[in-house]
Amino acid sequence: MRGRLRRLVLGATALFTAASALPAAAATTGQRAEQHPSRDGMSAVIRYTEYGIPHILAKNYADLGFGTGWAQAADEVCTLADGFVTLRGERSRYFGADAPAGGDLSAARTNLASDLYFRGVRESRTVEKLLAERTPVGPSREVRNMMRGWAAGYNAWLKQKKATDPACAGASWVRPVTELDVAARGLAIASISGEGRFVETITASQPPAGGTAASGTQSARPPGAKAVAKAADELWGDPGMGSNAVAFRGDTTANGHGLLLGNPHYPWDGGRRFWQSQQTIPGELNVSGGSLLGTPAISIGFNAHVAWSHTVSTGVPANLHQLTLDPADPTTYLVDGRPERMKKRTVTVAVKDGAPVTRTQWWTRYGPVVTSLSSQVPLPWTGRTAYALNDPNAANLRFADTSLGFSKARGTSDVLASLDRHQGIPWVNTIAADRAGHSLFTQSQVLPRITDDVAGRCSTELGRTTYPASGIAILDGSRGDCALGSDPGAVVPGIFGPARMPTLKDAPYAENSNGTAWMSNADRPLTGYERVFGTVGTQLGLRTRGAIEDVAAMTDRGGLTVRDLQRQQFANRVPAGDLAAGDVARACAALPGGTATGSDGTSVDVSGACDVLKAWDRTMDTGSRGALLFDRFWRRLEQAVPTDRLWKVPFSAADPVRTPNTLNTEAPGFPTALADAVAELRGAGIALDAPLGAHQFVVRDGQRLPVPGGAGRLGVWNVIEPTWDAAAGGYTEVPFGSSHLQAVGWDGSRCPVARTLLTYSQSSNPKSPHYADQTRLLSDEKWVASRFCEKDILSSPKLKVVRVHERR
Repeated sequence: MRGRLRRLVLGATALFTAASALPAAAATTGQRAEQHPSRDGMSAVIRYTEYGIPHILAKNYADLGFGTGWAQAADEVCTLADGFVTLRGERSRYFGADAPAGGDLSAARTNLASDLYFRGVRESRTVEKLLAERTPVGPSREVRNMMRGWAAGYNAWLKQKKATDPACAGASWVRPVTELDVAARGLAIASISGEGRFVETITASQPPAGGTAASGTQSARPPGAKAVAKAADELWGDPGMGSNAVAFRGDTTANGHGLLLGNPHYPWDGGRRFWQSQQTIPGELNVSGGSLLGTPAISIGFNAHVAWSHTVSTGVPANLHQLTLDPADPTTYLVDGRPERMKKRTVTVAVKDGAPVTRTQWWTRYGPVVTSLSSQVPLPWTGRTAYALNDPNAANLRFADTSLGFSKARGTSDVLASLDRHQGIPWVNTIAADRAGHSLFTQSQVLPRITDDVAGRCSTELGRTTYPASGIAILDGSRGDCALGSDPGAVVPGIFGPARMPTLKDAPYAENSNGTAWMSNADRPLTGYERVFGTVGTQLGLRTRGAIEDVAAMTDRGGLTVRDLQRQQFANRVPAGDLAAGDVARACAALPGGTATGSDGTSVDVSGACDVLKAWDRTMDTGSRGALLFDRFWRRLEQAVPTDRLWKVPFSAADPVRTPNTLNTEAPGFPTALADAVAELRGAGIALDAPLGAHQFVVRDGQRLPVPGGAGRLGVWNVIEPTWDAAAGGYTEVPFGSSHLQAVGWDGSRCPVARTLLTYSQSSNPKSPHYADQTRLLSDEKWVASRFCEKDILSSPKLKVVRVHERR
């Protein structure tokens, strides 16, 4: 053994376990552990290395779940407990009905709406029914054991009664959980982009007053394509979720092995945080990566053979059915002329300092009744018509099994095999690379089986606008021949089978930055998939364009290593700046008198901005001067100038990466945007040439840490979305952006070559030593060298061991 334990940290006495009850590898630490009877409960060994990263060693899946639940609670108990309050439909009881719901597990705006929805899900016993299904429809025995173990580990941590995060210390809402709670969290995550987006309208939709046809008719003109596209952007253009990832084939690398760079963009606070760990069952499983909080399996990660990441996809995860109602009863709808009564779901929610609230929801064979697609597109429930939402992920508990399959994979072919068998990925693409040099992109996700043929035959008048404009299908629910049907190989009816999924194998690079599958590789475009998956031949976002430019250049250069991935992550290049900053500087200098008129009619001296933009280095490094000015200008420009007038050279599908280009500085909104940006910064007391890091920051332990990176709308790979609050004097702390980073490759050894970074650090507890340590690394653009193999774990100078046990 190359290293010895520096320190042995034992948990509370009630949690000790006998060395004999643990995997053999745990006993080879070179230092004798105290021995205590295990009493036949669950147990695990947790070896902590630098930055509080736990390496969880267990003898079976239940014990692995136990160690994972215990360690997650130790770092994130308040965030986890808050989520379980949501899932039990008790937010109004503890926090008040009108308080904001937080948005971690749905788009509900208020606690009351959140509670009405989640309590309804619980009382319908949806989760219990799915748990009772045989795999692959229901969870496997391994995943069931992991969920059961996770709940036991979380509860065991609560029983310690140690001082905890001040955010929830002593709170009555921090309570033990069950396997059902853990499964419910997985279901909520799966449906967060479907039913989760519609919680407000699901819980508020009611039949027309009076209950007769006379109470309403559908006379409103269907909205146009622009309104529909805006509605789709409101629903699924979520700034709270995004990602980049690229896989490189072996012949582009220095040693013939594959490479993977994963860069998911998620909130830095709350229940959508990632949490790092390594999970090991000797001889069965050995994987490292990030898990979404409250889930027992690794969501994004790597093992000795393969690495994978996810990016939020362009697939539309839900569709609508327009119902034809019985003229005598608006809660009865017709299918092939036969009446079906809606199911009435009555839900009562306890309210803090108030009487309980009871509301009714209405459900159909397709799903819940909804009355709006967005603020721009109402879906009125009249005496003749209503609309029902179909979300196949509202019955998807297969995500954990799919991820567990990835964790066990020995190559990209096994990743595909897990996707084909379990079909549990709800709203993301998968990008993977392996030791053998293979690369993979696939949009293998759970989508409603909306083929272009079905949409052509069955779309309503409104659906004929929504489907081509946005991929949102609205089908005639009165026709049985418009049912979604089944695909060969699909694990449940109404979703696509594996053969339909856009998939790119063994391309020199496979990249996605939340664009369509079409441009996963510019030299090998994917086509032929249904519109519901995304578009083909349409304009790319700047982040996709910039990413393709970067990774294609890396591929052409060849000889790539993990270090090249690290450089790409923190290059902080601004494609919008490369395209436009020079033109902006020249047009600025040409303005008469060096002034421009702002949107409020005020004349603004913008002359100082011209030289700043000319000298700007076109990056979002913390020392970059001009980056703040360009960011504020670009946001204003996009508001002031219509997309089709922004560029002089229009988009061409024959040259999608380089078009459109040449900024239209003659557009009427151009000088207005420049004036507003200059006035905005000056009004906040920010110099036009202030370095980025002086105002893009987080505060940790009383220290202000500059944060590199920039907005996705600028095309920056390392996405960091700053928040501007004029009332607060300008920029406030960064709330969102790059999260669990991993740069992974392989060499001749058995250990993967991996560098990781959890940008917001492992714990939300400001008292934790791991509240800010990795965030300081981010500020300095540094990484963590992964300790995957036993020799590396045991040689850590920060190694400490906790042996956790469930007392029965």
